[in-house]
Amino acid sequence: MLGAVFEVRQGYKSKDSKRQNADISNASNAYASLYAPVLLALSTQIDNDVATRYGQAKWLLLTGTTEGSVADSTYTFCREVLGYDLAGFFQRNSSRFQVELERVLNTLLGAT
Repeated sequence: MLGAVFEVRQGYKSKDSKRQNADISNASNAYASLYAPVLLALSTQIDNDVATRYGQAKWLLLTGTTEGSVADSTYTFCREVLGYDLAGFFQRNSSRFQVELERVLNTLLGAT
């Protein structure tokens, strides 16, 4: 393998077959180019059927847990492989994210 290609998602609750088929096709292309496909979810929200299908398609599936191995935890992978504490980043900036999200929602909801 030359490296990895990442599909980064907040979570994956959708059972959209077109999205899954496109992802699996992309995984085939990645393997053909000697790259490992990785689904990196920032949360633990992933449907079990979707997780099983991606696993069968030989995706590495990282979920948004702070505990676990580099082969199953997004935040352990980031900390130990990439050398960056992504969970710490979200913790340090959570109040900033909350303020910005509230601002955006107020703007969107106030526009009606």
